[in-house]
Amino acid sequence: MNITVIGTGYVGLVSGVCFSELGNNVICVDNNVEKVTMLTGGHVPIYEPGLKEVMTSNMKAGRLTFTTNIQDAIHRSDIIIIAVGTPSLPNGEANLSYIELVAREIGSFMDNYKIIMTKSTVPVGTNDRIQEWISSLTSHPFDMASVPEFLREGTAVKDTLYPDRIVIGTNSERAVTTLKELHQPLTDQIIVTDIRSAEMIKYASNAFLATKISFINEISNICEKVGADVSRVAEGMGYDRRIGASFLKAGIGYGGSCFPKDTQALIQIAGNVDYDFKLLKSVVEVNKDQRFNVIRKLEEALDVLEGKQIAVWGLAFKPDTDDVRDAPAVEIIQRLLDQGATVKAYDPIATENFRKEVDSPSITWTSSAMEAAEGADALCVLTEWKEFMEVDLTELAMHMEQPILIDGRNIYEEDQIKDTAFQYYSVGRPGLTNIDGRKTAVL
Repeated sequence: MNITVIGTGYVGLVSGVCFSELGNNVICVDNNVEKVTMLTGGHVPIYEPGLKEVMTSNMKAGRLTFTTNIQDAIHRSDIIIIAVGTPSLPNGEANLSYIELVAREIGSFMDNYKIIMTKSTVPVGTNDRIQEWISSLTSHPFDMASVPEFLREGTAVKDTLYPDRIVIGTNSERAVTTLKELHQPLTDQIIVTDIRSAEMIKYASNAFLATKISFINEISNICEKVGADVSRVAEGMGYDRRIGASFLKAGIGYGGSCFPKDTQALIQIAGNVDYDFKLLKSVVEVNKDQRFNVIRKLEEALDVLEGKQIAVWGLAFKPDTDDVRDAPAVEIIQRLLDQGATVKAYDPIATENFRKEVDSPSITWTSSAMEAAEGADALCVLTEWKEFMEVDLTELAMHMEQPILIDGRNIYEEDQIKDTAFQYYSVGRPGLTNIDGRKTAVL
């Protein structure tokens, strides 16, 4: 099939590349000349394992191209995928200005029948508005479809090529037939529904996963007070098929481009129809507070943070991505600076992006994990990068001024910690520390 993808952000680029991998002819459109030049040269502007290799092979095969010429791309395609950003407005609502701009461009350049497929996460009813915007500028026939994405950063290519399900929301049998054919190579788990239900499925899915994360973090806080181990609790819960093990890993909360934005948007959607979504508001509140447990544990270990040197391992909101949007490290480091601490920070790939969010003379940006820990009064692990799990903890403790380790992602096990000099704090698990030669249970 001939496909145009408008927007080469995370969703648009991964979708375009993966549809070309299925043998379709794909044109990816972006109004950013510099980005299109970069992509045309085979360079990927985001870090995503496997994406560059798949993109390069399909460009060489002639199935994948990049352009700024939206008119030409629309004329040459049968399916137009809208994948532009919907960032949050100050009140939490999704900003639909980019969606409207693209819809009006599609309407202006339409030359025959098209299927307009929305992959951007949009509030319920947005596809109806897109249809109105396009219809006001063209007499050519077209069908609308909402086909939400469920990819995860760090595993986006795999998630796109091997999805759990495909949701197709449309009122057109013609569109159903075509879009089923397009997605059939990916999975036979294809759900067809009306457009508004498809729009809601995306928000409801992300809100539920965010709820699971905040729930297990609340359980972890109770575990710390009663002496239970949240890892074992989550394991026991996960064997129940009604619950499942996914998203039951306690830590310092969710971040990234989807969960924070989509939970706030759904709260706003509910508010717009006079419904107070109390549960989801609590989920957001719990998540925001959870990251500051790192600060509370530092204060417990060091008494005061002013004048202390704190090492931070991990700046991205999760491993295998350079995305720092709403990463817990942003607020944690800012709080450390506000309290008079200095920071030595390290991340394998996200440092450059993070410095655009937070930068200060009180932060030293290091090129290795051990360099960040050298001479530090405490170390905070904020992203569960694999290289952090493989560090020799005995050697690490020797490089620090004070062997205090705040493990915000529970990446270390008791047998790794118990024979070291570390005063160790994890999330919701009893740990072991050595204080004056005595082994003492700590949080």
